[in-house]
Parts: sequence; C-alpha cells; structure tokens
Amino acid sequence: MSPAQHPGSTIIPCLRYRDAHAAIDWLCKAFGFTKNAVYENERGGVEHAQLAYGNGMVMLGEVRDNEFGRHIAQPDEIGGRETQCACVTVTDCKTHYRQAKAAGAVIVDDYAEKEYGGAGYSCHDPEGHLWYFGSYDPWQPEQA
Repeated sequence: MSPAQHPGSTIIPCLRYRDAHAAIDWLCKAFGFTKNAVYENERGGVEHAQLAYGNGMVMLGEVRDNEFGRHIAQPDEIGGRETQCACVTVTDCKTHYRQAKAAGAVIVDDYAEKEYGGAGYSCHDPEGHLWYFGSYDPWQPEQA
C-alpha cells in the first residue's frame, strides 16, 4: 500500500501538555512546526491545537482530568518514560538537530548516520515527551 492508494488515511500523534501554549511556542521554535490551528477554551487554555510539519501533523491539548485524559500519563508521572514516540522525517537532519539542541531539547540519542539509511536523533521536549527526527523516509525504500 502506498499513500496514493489511501489518500484519506492519516496517522496523527496526539499529545497532552501541562502548559500547552508554552509547548506550542517551543515546538515551533525548536522543531520547526507551524501552527495550523489553536482552539482555546473559556479559561484561555488550549483545548485543541494542530501543528504542521511538511505533510505531517501533531495534535495537542492541555492535560485535563476527563474520561479521555485519564488514559494518558505524562512522562514525569511515570519516571520520565514514554509508551510511544512521534517519529518525524526531516530533510536536513543535522541542521534540525542543531536547532533543537540550541533551543534546549534534551538529547537522548545524539545525531548519527544510520546503517539502514539516513540519519537521526532523539530528544525530550521541555515536558519530557520523546521525539525522534530522522532523514530516512520509509516511503522511499531506495534510500536503504
């Protein structure tokens, strides 16, 4: 299956942040996301936000104690660990790594060239969520 065969099929990671406004600003500065939409609730908090990166997107909102929110643990509640990781394909991984590091990303795995193709690194954002950025594009297997 290719994306062209299923143009309406999309997987979009969804994250929760205690300070979603600060997270949005940081994710845009450090990782190069752009604001697609930010919807606030009556208290001025982020009810729902969509951040774009190329053809990809992440959605996020504030941590909240509701039925859905009780299924999500924040990294600092579980020893700094994650049960998932957003993987983002970038064209210039080394430059992206330098930008994220300069913005204060906590590097988990340093930038490295990968034997299966491309390069990549992983890091934590300010609230401890784990991210992986790499230049390997699985839709382009000739890279391997």
